[in-house]
Formats: sequence, structure tokens, C-alpha cells
Amino acid sequence: MFRTLARLLSVSPSDPPNADGLYTVHPLQLSRWLEEAWAQGGQANWPGFATGTQGLQEPTAITEETVRRIALPDEVNGGLLDALRSGVDVPGEFSPAPARGIGGTLALPWDHLIYAYLVESTGVAEVVREVVRRYVVGETLEAVSNTTYSWLRATEELFFRDPPLFAVTSTVSALRPEPVINRRNAYWRMFGMDLPHAPAGIDGQPWKTDVGPTANLGFTDVWVEFLRQVWLAIENDSNAVGANPTDSSYIAYLARTLQEMMGMRRRSGMLAREEFTYVTTMSWFHLLVETDNQVVADLQAGVGAIGNAADRLSRIAQRVGIAPPRRARELFELADLVSPILIFIEAGRFTDPGDAELLYRRGSSPPVIRETMNRLIDLWQSATGQSLKDAGVRVSTPAAPSSQPLRLPDTSSPVSPVSPGTTASSNGTGPPVAPATTTNGVRPPARL
Repeated sequence: MFRTLARLLSVSPSDPPNADGLYTVHPLQLSRWLEEAWAQGGQANWPGFATGTQGLQEPTAITEETVRRIALPDEVNGGLLDALRSGVDVPGEFSPAPARGIGGTLALPWDHLIYAYLVESTGVAEVVREVVRRYVVGETLEAVSNTTYSWLRATEELFFRDPPLFAVTSTVSALRPEPVINRRNAYWRMFGMDLPHAPAGIDGQPWKTDVGPTANLGFTDVWVEFLRQVWLAIENDSNAVGANPTDSSYIAYLARTLQEMMGMRRRSGMLAREEFTYVTTMSWFHLLVETDNQVVADLQAGVGAIGNAADRLSRIAQRVGIAPPRRARELFELADLVSPILIFIEAGRFTDPGDAELLYRRGSSPPVIRETMNRLIDLWQSATGQSLKDAGVRVSTPAAPSSQPLRLPDTSSPVSPVSPGTTASSNGTGPPVAPATTTNGVRPPARL
């Protein structure tokens, strides 16, 4: 969300995100802007592949009814939303899609929960937390500019204290007081995945306690098989002669399985506010390292035009004694690629074999879908070490086996309830399965 707002605040759509301009906005205005963004509702269009302007349809994702039920009453229903507007104004139109901003013809989009998971896997949340902590409790880092001081205040106010009462981002309480545990709980329930690093100061895995038998423990297996089959189709798309193992019906079946798994976790609006809040949080942290803004300059972490978010994160982390994962670059890029794909899987856009061909068919329209999948598969394999491009053919056998497995990856494995006071077992299903913990508790992905 905040990365979108920074782009909206840029003078021209071709300009980099205006992070410095965003950092000077009062945190109360930013908080109110989030209320306006939520009330606008849902994910908006992906260029060339419209989903509609009012979010996705139940039971697959956040719906207009979910948004209306949780949002502050608008002018028609009491006017609380309109009584104190954020005052955040954006210049001109945001073009190309996906949004034109509050009050425009399209809703402001927020990313899928997978975006928050992948960004947090880079360790950026721990690094930002330590930077802010050092500035507010001592003087171990250099004095900063006014822009960075405003960023420090906004970061502490928005993400490291209890949110305002009745705010849409109020996902902490006496019943779930730790934001770190709350985020991990959502990732575990939706994807059956853990972050690759242990949270500092927290024993065991309390985010798995009382989850029940419904966490999507089979999500990773189905997702990896989906990526493997799409790659197989991309690889064989140009075959003019010989065997072609591509099976668009199987790809569509895998997409429908993923859709149903995520839809079950969203019944009656479950995880709706959580997704919005956690994506918003990680977008603020991601924005910090996306460009050489004033905060990055004050932290002496600039890398120039040829640098990337992982390079800036590494330099900032060094200033506070933290070692981020060596695959952070892939994880940052993956976050932007996987998010729209899962949004459209949840919308049911690939559950028909004909539509599934958009994922791999050369010359399909819009071509951005095939290009996204190709890059996504490369990055996922690199970041996780999971082999997605094996041909699945053994020359020692009389006949080559089918490229499809005998059975669909199991999605029904129940999670054993964890009683309070006991230690949950490691799931081992998340993309990065990490080795030993570093000094700060942030561990790198498995395959270096």
C-alpha cells in the first residue's frame, strides 16, 4: 500500500517512488489514509487482465461486503469516515494501472498475503526494528536529517506501538499482543509456511498453538507442482514434432486446488484485516530499501542506480550488526511477482484449461502473464533450492514416465494441535529452510 502511495506522490509515473515525500506526511494522516484505502475496497485491475473494481468475489478473497462491514461508516451511514479525512492528495492520474488513488475510478490495490511473507523472509522487519530502536534509545548511529527523523517517528507510531482504537489495522490486543507472532500465525494458516529465521526473544513456535487441523500444510507441495507443470508447458510450447507432455487440464486442476485451499481460510472475511495490515507493514519496510532515498543516505547505505533493495538492506543491516539472508534479492523480486499470480488464482482466472494456457502459451494476450511466470519460476528455484525444471525422464527405463505425478500432492494433512506450554515441531515447508541462526536471529534461505 505505501509503495503504491509513494508512486502516486511522484510527479510523473515514470519517476521513482517519492519515498521522501511520503516520509514527511504526518503519521495520523497516514493512518487515516489507510482507513480510506480499506473503505475503497479490494484489489484493483492488473494491467490487461481485469478483475473488476470492487475486489474479488467470495469465497475466494476479500469482498465488497467484508470491506463494508469492517470499514468506518461513510457519509451515507453516519459520516465517521468523512469527518476526518487524511488530507493526503495525489497529483494527476496514476498511469498505467493498477490504480488512480482514493476517489478515482479504480480501488487502490493491496497485495496478497504472500507478498508480506516473502518480504518478511528477507529479514527487513528485524533490521528496521533495530534501526529505529537505536535511534530512539541512544546515539550509536549518526544524527539524521529532518526527513529521516519524520520517518523514525512515523515508523514507530505506525508499526511499533498499539494502533489507534477501532482502526482497521488493529490486529493486536490482550489476546494476541505480539505482532511478530500474529504475522507468522497468518502465514502458517494460509500457506503452511514458516519464516526462515527465528523471532528474537520468543521461545518455541506459539503461532502454531490453537490453529486447529485446518492450516494449509499441503499448500507448498501443490504450489511447487503448479510451478513445475507451468515450466514444463513453457519448455514444450514451441514443440512442432514429437511428444508434448503439457497438460493444461492438470494445470487448471492445480490452480483450482490452490484457489480452494486459500478460499477456505477466507470464509466470512477471516484474515482480511490481517492481510491488509501485514501487507501494509511490509510495504513500508520494502519502500525504505527500494530507492536511494534520504533515510538510506543518512544511514550511509546508498548503492546508486545499479543497486537493488537487497544491496541497501545489506548495508543498513551491517550498520546495526545483522546479517540478512543471501537470497534477499530473489525474495524481494518474488514478492512482486507471486502476489498478482495468487490474486488471480484466487479469482478463478486459471481454473479453466483454456485460461490456464495464458500461463505458458507464447503469443497469448496479455503476454505479461507468461513473462511473469517464467521469471517467477527462475527466482523461486534459486531462492528455495527446490528443483522445478527436472525433465522427469529416466533413460534407463523402457519407457519415459509421465511428467505428471501419480497422485496430486496431499492437501489434507492435519496439523497436530499444540497445547500451551509445549514446543511445536518445525514444519519445514516454507520456501527457505534455513541453517544455523546468525547473531541477530535472522537466518538465510537454505540454498546459497
